[in-house]
Amino acid sequence: MTSLSDALADSAAQVEKFLDQLLAVEDATGHRLHEAMRYATLKGGKRLRPFLVMQSASLFGVGERSALRTGSALELIHCYSLVHDDLPAMDDDDLRRGKPTVHKQFDEATAILAGDALLPLAFELLGHPETHPNANVRIELVNALARASGAYGMVGGQMIDLQAEHETFDIGQITRLQRLKTGELIAYACEAGAILGQASEKSREALRGYAHNLGLAFQIADDLLDVEGSVEEVGKAVNKDAEAGKATFVSILGTERARSQANRLADQAIAHLSVFGDKADLLYQVAKFVVERKS
Repeated sequence: MTSLSDALADSAAQVEKFLDQLLAVEDATGHRLHEAMRYATLKGGKRLRPFLVMQSASLFGVGERSALRTGSALELIHCYSLVHDDLPAMDDDDLRRGKPTVHKQFDEATAILAGDALLPLAFELLGHPETHPNANVRIELVNALARASGAYGMVGGQMIDLQAEHETFDIGQITRLQRLKTGELIAYACEAGAILGQASEKSREALRGYAHNLGLAFQIADDLLDVEGSVEEVGKAVNKDAEAGKATFVSILGTERARSQANRLADQAIAHLSVFGDKADLLYQVAKFVVERKS
């Protein structure tokens, strides 16, 4: 049995190498912009989302290069979202992945432009024939990521998150917020492999169910880390939600009930994968990892 830590490290190394080559600075034009894009993207993070793409793709015999390109495109979207999320107008964070945020390392305008540049690069990557020879598959990948990252997904969730600073949210509203802000990109990560493999609706439904539960478990674990973790462990400021007066799974459920719910969601996520048998072993392990992680 392959250990999850080894598989994650190998996947992260592949993504890092690919993105390093993709973001190479070819000339002096726009050099500062490219440096900010590289700073935002390289040498950081678990690369969990591309790992989910690569593992879901492996269930259907998809070529490694196609999965790597798709996972890397998703990681570009994730990195752009973090750059903008950290801005003073949003979460106003100074630290990300244990180093200064992009607007602190460069400046706000450069950070905005770096995020703006990473976003279309992701779709350029997906639209290239090297990602998949079938144009219809590429179109489906692009359309699904556009929806998952836009007003009906991540960006919509971020808007609700801003409203949460001024309104009192119940557990249903918090669940919807996190399903959009965090869950939709995780759902894309899991379903992208099925899109690449032109899988059956039954397989897609199983991966969607897995991703739905995984995304909520991931966010509850994040909320717990914000309360219980340290800056050194997490790599960013902690207790931010409480200071902002935002409702979270932890503030509503309490620490122990939140932890119990995260574990229950992880078990439910695993149950959705039964149709894949042992082939989904690493995805089983991911479900446990997201609720046990310390960063």
